[in-house]
Amino acid sequence: MLRRLLVVVCLGACWTFSASGLTQEKPAATASSNSANDGELGRRILKLIKNHSGDVAVALKHLQTGEHFEHRADVPQGTASLIKLPIMIEAYRQAEAGQVKLDEMIEVKAEDMVPGSGILTPHFSAGTRISLRDAIRLMIAFSDNTATNLVLDQITIAATGKTMQAWGLPETRAHSKVFRRESSIDPARSERFGLGSTTAQNMVELLTKLHEGTAGSPAACKAMLGHLAACDDKIKFPALLPKGTKLAHKTGSVAKIRTAAGIIETPAGPVALCVLTENNQDTRWTDDNAADRLCAEIALATYEVFAQQAPALKPAVDKPSSNLANGASGQLVEALQRTLNARSQPSPGLSVDGDFGPGTESAVKAFQRSKQLEPSGVVDRATWDALGPLLMESEPVADPGIVNSQKLPKKPADDPSSTPQVTCKAWAIANAQTGQILWNQQGEQPLDNASTTKIMTAMLVLQFCQQHPQTLEELVEFSEKADATVGSTAGLRAGEQVKVVDLLYGLLLPSGNDASVALAEHFGDRLGTDSDRELPAYDRFIAAMNRAAADLGMQQTRYANPHGLTAPNHHSSCADLVKLTVAARRIPEFQQIVACRQYGCRVSSSGGYQRNVKWENTNQLLPIEGYTGVKTGTTDAAGACLVAAGTLGNRELIVVVLGAATPAARYVDARNLFAWAWRQP
Repeated sequence: MLRRLLVVVCLGACWTFSASGLTQEKPAATASSNSANDGELGRRILKLIKNHSGDVAVALKHLQTGEHFEHRADVPQGTASLIKLPIMIEAYRQAEAGQVKLDEMIEVKAEDMVPGSGILTPHFSAGTRISLRDAIRLMIAFSDNTATNLVLDQITIAATGKTMQAWGLPETRAHSKVFRRESSIDPARSERFGLGSTTAQNMVELLTKLHEGTAGSPAACKAMLGHLAACDDKIKFPALLPKGTKLAHKTGSVAKIRTAAGIIETPAGPVALCVLTENNQDTRWTDDNAADRLCAEIALATYEVFAQQAPALKPAVDKPSSNLANGASGQLVEALQRTLNARSQPSPGLSVDGDFGPGTESAVKAFQRSKQLEPSGVVDRATWDALGPLLMESEPVADPGIVNSQKLPKKPADDPSSTPQVTCKAWAIANAQTGQILWNQQGEQPLDNASTTKIMTAMLVLQFCQQHPQTLEELVEFSEKADATVGSTAGLRAGEQVKVVDLLYGLLLPSGNDASVALAEHFGDRLGTDSDRELPAYDRFIAAMNRAAADLGMQQTRYANPHGLTAPNHHSSCADLVKLTVAARRIPEFQQIVACRQYGCRVSSSGGYQRNVKWENTNQLLPIEGYTGVKTGTTDAAGACLVAAGTLGNRELIVVVLGAATPAARYVDARNLFAWAWRQP
C-alpha cells in the first residue's frame, strides 16, 4: 500500500484548490478540487470553521503528493504553549552545533518555579537537578512552564526567532519566558500575541522538516518526534480519533487562544495537523470548550476523509503470507513482538512498538534456533507456522472451537418501569422545597464533586451579606494567588477590583476558580472563629465551609478549597448536594444568579483603568423552559457533574448528577432523570 503523509494546520480564513491540491489565494476564495476526497475534506473543515465563534486558520498538506489546504495560512496568530515546539527544535539545533549539551544538568531554583501547566512546580522541590534533555521532555510531554523557562535560559529567548527567520519562517518567534512578561524581547508582539507567534504555513514547514528529518539530524528529528508522541493532552486532537491512533503532537491554551499541532497516523499514512485559534467566544476551561472541540473535529474529519483513500488491504509487509524483516513496521510487527514475548523461552521482553529493529531481529533468530529453523532473522512461512496464531491483542484469543461453543449469559430484560439508564456514577432526585430524596443511585457515596463546591462558597458569602447588606457593594481586589488559580476562570487579573455582588456572578456563571479564591480571601477573616484565628483568611474560609457542611448534616462532605479542583479529602455526595442546594436556594439572590444566562459588569484596577467583562453561564439546561439553575462542575477526577433545578406544573425537583461520562452526557442524564421523575405519581 502506498503510504501517504498529510500535514494540517488550522489558523484563519482563505483557501482554494489548485490542480495539485489546495492553495491559498485570497480571503474571499471558494473551493474547487481535483478529487472528491479533497472536496469533501475542504467542505467539512470550512463548515466547522463557519460554525465556530472565533478566528481560525487552517493549512493542510499531504507530504507525499503535495496536496494542500489553507485557510488564512499566512496570518500570524498567538501560539500559547505551541511555541514550545519550535523552542524544542532550536534546543536540538544548538545541541548539534555544540552550543548546549543535552546532558547538561540544570538546577531548578525556587525563583525558577512558575505556575500553570506542568509537574515541576507542584511536585518537585527547589534544588532538583534535571538534564536539558529531560527539561525539553517535560516542556513537550506535560507542557511544563518551569521546564520551558529552564530551556530558554540555556538557548536564549531570541534564538528561536533568529533560526526560524533564517529558515524562512519569520512569524514564528518566542517573545518571553512563561509567566515572566518582564523578560519580553519584543513588548509590542507580546502584547499582541502573548508568549509566542506563528502562522499555519510556518507550522506546516516545521512539521514537514521533522518528518523528513531535516529539522536537525535524522536522530535528532526522531528524538523530537518521540517527545511529541509523549504529549499527554487528550482534549484536542486525540479526543475523537479512533482508539489506538498514533499521534505526535503539542498543544497550547490560554484564555482566548487554543492551539494544537502534530502528526496523526491515518490508514492512508501519517498526517501532521496544527490548529491555532484566537478571539474565541468560549473561554471555559472544560473538556467541551468550543475551540478544543474544533481541533478534535478537524482532526477527525482529516482522519476519516484520508481513511477513505486507503486501499482495502494493508501493505504486503503486513500479510502473514509475506516475509517480515528488519525495517518493517506496523500492526503486524506489534503482533509479532507480542507473540515472541509470550512464546519464546525465555521471553525476550520486546517493546511492543511496531518497529522491526535489531532487538526484534535477534528475538526472531533465537526463536528460529529453538525450533531448529534457519536463524535468518526473517519471519518466513516456516517461522509463521512455528509461532502459531498471532496475539493481535495483549490477551490471547481462544481456539475458535472454544469460542463458538461458549454459551454467553444474558442479563434480565430491562424493566420499563425502572429508572432510566445513565452514564453517571451517582445521582439523586429530590423535592426542591423540602430536600426529601425521592429516588437515588449511590446517593450517599462520597465522590469528587468539582465546581458544585461553589454552591457552598456562594451561600456563605450571601448569608453574610444578608446580615450585612452593605458588603455587597464592597470592592474585592484580586490577589496574585487568585489570578494564578488554574482551571475555569472569571478572567480577572491581579490588582483588578470588582464589587462583591458582581463577583458572585463571576463565581457561578463561568465557574470562576479565581473568583472563589478572591472571595475566600476577602471574607475569610469575617467568617472565622476564635479556634481558627491564627489561620490566613483563605484557610479560615475553608474552615467555615466545613462548619456549614456539618451544620447542614452533610456527612459525606469535606472541603479543601473553595472551587472544587481535585484535592485530597475534598468530596461530597448527591444527597449532601441536595441539602446544600435547598439551603442556598432559600436566598433570593442565589436563585437569581444561578438562573442568569449572562451577566456584564465593569471592573477597575488599582492602577486606574477600567474595563467591561461579560460572563456566560456554563449550565446548558438554562435555555430550556422549566430549568432554573443550579451549578455545573468538571474535573478529570470528578467527571462531569451537575446540580439542576427544574419545574413542571406545580412540581419542582432537584436532580444531582455526579461522574457523568462527558460534559454533554451530564445534561442527557439529568434530562432523562427529570423526564422519568415527572412521570412518577
